[in-house]
Amino acid sequence: MSNPTLEPKIKELLELKRMKEELEAEINAMEDEIKQAMGDEETLFAGAFKVSWKPYTSSRFDSVRFRKDHADLAAAYMKQNTARRFSIN
Repeated sequence: MSNPTLEPKIKELLELKRMKEELEAEINAMEDEIKQAMGDEETLFAGAFKVSWKPYTSSRFDSVRFRKDHADLAAAYMKQNTARRFSIN
């Protein structure tokens, strides 16, 4: 299928994605700067803002290890999905 009328829309989409990556990098840099200023402190007050950076613990299922240790059991619970991948080259 060919549709040259979509080329401007695709160009705009790619530009927006590029801008998003730049903004995400800028956001991460600012967050890192604030974290560095906080050091080991868990809470920071900056004018009207309260910033928290607290440790937490989470538990996650290690599916890779489970498949390795119990391959037959893991295979019995696997299900396949079919999806469509969107990409622009």
